[in-house]
Amino acid sequence: MTLTRPPVLVDYEDVAWFRDQPEAARGAAAALGRRIGLGEQRTAQLVLAVAELAGNLTKHAIDGSLLLRVVRTHPEPGADASAGVEVIAVDGGPGMADIPAALRDGMSTSGTLGIGLGAVQRLADTFDIHSRPGTGTIQLARFWPRPAPRSASGEPAVAGITRPISGEQSCGDAWAARADSGRVPSGGGHAPVGGERATGGGHVPAARDHVPTAGPRGGGASAQGRSGAERPSWSALTNPRSYQARPAVPVRAGTPPEAPARPGPSDVRPAVAGRTAPVRAAVPGRGEGLLVMCCDGLGHGPQAALAAQAAVQAFRAATGRTPGQVMEDVHRALRGTRGAAVAIARLEPDGRLLFCGIGNITAALVTATDRTTLMSQPGIVGHQMRQLRTYETELPATGVLVMHSDGLSERWSAADLAGLLHHPPGVLAASLLRQAATRRDDAGVVVARTPR
Repeated sequence: MTLTRPPVLVDYEDVAWFRDQPEAARGAAAALGRRIGLGEQRTAQLVLAVAELAGNLTKHAIDGSLLLRVVRTHPEPGADASAGVEVIAVDGGPGMADIPAALRDGMSTSGTLGIGLGAVQRLADTFDIHSRPGTGTIQLARFWPRPAPRSASGEPAVAGITRPISGEQSCGDAWAARADSGRVPSGGGHAPVGGERATGGGHVPAARDHVPTAGPRGGGASAQGRSGAERPSWSALTNPRSYQARPAVPVRAGTPPEAPARPGPSDVRPAVAGRTAPVRAAVPGRGEGLLVMCCDGLGHGPQAALAAQAAVQAFRAATGRTPGQVMEDVHRALRGTRGAAVAIARLEPDGRLLFCGIGNITAALVTATDRTTLMSQPGIVGHQMRQLRTYETELPATGVLVMHSDGLSERWSAADLAGLLHHPPGVLAASLLRQAATRRDDAGVVVARTPR
């Protein structure tokens, strides 16, 4: 099976979290709309939606936060990229017992006219909501200029969310994704610094990323040196995730740099549903694949963010087509930085998945009933990697790949996402962040679906 069209991917920029004062997001939304050229009327509609979502957090929510970020499309040949704004509202309760009723005009639980939430749904190009009484609500709204670009049609196959440690402005966690068809990535692989953009969907942490609240600054896996600078805990960051719900089969290292684009039957053994299949060498399969990376720069703060930026730039510029080949490029790029824990996966249209991880990144295949953890090897990308091992498995059509840093606890199960699998990847990522993330460390999570 081959793809008839490439997977939808977008880039995310200008990530800003609003927690203690979500109403401050109104001014930020207006500024973003004007800066990216959303148009006066569309910007006004965006501000109206942000005001409603922020107001609901203030009036109803427990531990509510609002995420605001710019979204950029990957344009078709000969077309310009388009920019929009995405808003995600997350809270820890009380939740909605009847979502359709809450979306009807006139519905209110606080004595107001109750026209806001339905208006958000009508005004947004994309709107999604998930709520569970006693757990909380997640709402995602995306606004594009008029007319909406063709490249914005469809839901992105990959989405992730990063959040810096409380009190810090830059985040040392990052994620990225790019389509792979055997061609060299366009754009030179530069990370989106300033006005530059590179092929692939993902967020590069930058100094402008901020959490507009002060909070406790935890050490996480870090310690303070004599000069006051952070000193990472190497043992914590190099400890591999060792348990597996169902073991994957390692692929022997040593794949030549120029792997064939269309392997023959002797190179790849077809995967069997519900099992992993051994292969003789890690080579890309037929059709256009999807490469996804999750990265955790050692420690936190500006130096960790620089390591994460270097990893994303190298990932996007890499010409390798398998996770092991790309990992080698990222390893070379991170020399001279703090280093990082990195996990890279390749998803293919037939459900085949290749995975290579170094350090403390959790990766799991999740369905409504099962969570299969993928194994990473000990090491620090950019400093020491004993041996690269690639694992092959199969991602079910109804499942997702989840990768996250140790800023999120592993104490979540497939049951926690069972009712969310039909929602966009961004909503799943927000749900995991709400449930498992700590504010004492940078947190990053990315969710991907097979590009079928």
